[in-house]
Amino acid sequence: MKMVSPKSLSDAYCDMEYCRDTADGVIVNVKAQPRSSRSGIDGVLGNAVKVRIKSAPVDGKANKELVETLADVFGVSKSSVEFKGGETSKTKSVLIKGIDSLRVISLVEAKG
Repeated sequence: MKMVSPKSLSDAYCDMEYCRDTADGVIVNVKAQPRSSRSGIDGVLGNAVKVRIKSAPVDGKANKELVETLADVFGVSKSSVEFKGGETSKTKSVLIKGIDSLRVISLVEAKG
């Protein structure tokens, strides 16, 4: 039986689900839920990480809070979180620089 390293397992899992490694970090599919009672990760919904945001989606406030929440959860600076798509949609594609998919999976599972 061929052994597979944990890194390649996480790559395979993330490619099929909600994140994928890049040269700069990890691209994570995010489903934002604005106007929530609290901010934070709320598990996985389909092929995206569900993130609750207190702010309303007005004047970019929800996106700003989403960046702050993701930076806090993944232990990176706010400047390490960058939108790659969907800035005006509830479903977004976000690059988180300086981490890998294995860290994303472990933190999402711990928080969700």
